[in-house]
Amino acid sequence: MKPRVSVQDSALRNGNFSLRIDSVRSEDAGLYEARVAYNTEVQSCQVELGVITVTLSPPSPVVENKPLLLSCNSSHRASLVETRWFHNGRLVPTSGTFCSLHGALSILRPAMSDAGSWRCQLRYSDNEIISATYNLQILGFDGPTNPVVYAAAGSAAD
Repeated sequence: MKPRVSVQDSALRNGNFSLRIDSVRSEDAGLYEARVAYNTEVQSCQVELGVITVTLSPPSPVVENKPLLLSCNSSHRASLVETRWFHNGRLVPTSGTFCSLHGALSILRPAMSDAGSWRCQLRYSDNEIISATYNLQILGFDGPTNPVVYAAAGSAAD
């Protein structure tokens, strides 16, 4: 996993033998064990790392009015019971232009107003709730509904 992992050598003297993983990947999920030997004494601990990913299909950039699929997946082992999606902090009703099915959200005709923070929340049969956020960017026209601009002859127009 080098060079994405590090241990703070200075913290070891204080009894902190934490492992830091930068840019966590799906394949990093699993059980980690740390063992520290000091003189004749051995201390150990185990930590399970769970990973959640949000992916976009087709990949960025998303073009206005072209269908897209946001998928939310987790390494959690229990059965998925419920998926909820939030856009800019508000719960998204899954009807009409938004269709949710087993961890995925389909947006049939994305608009500029659909850009921003999307959060999926997964609830499992063991009542574990896991969430992740994706910042959606959409390419499109964000101007007046009637794109007619008037300019005086001889002047500049934007």
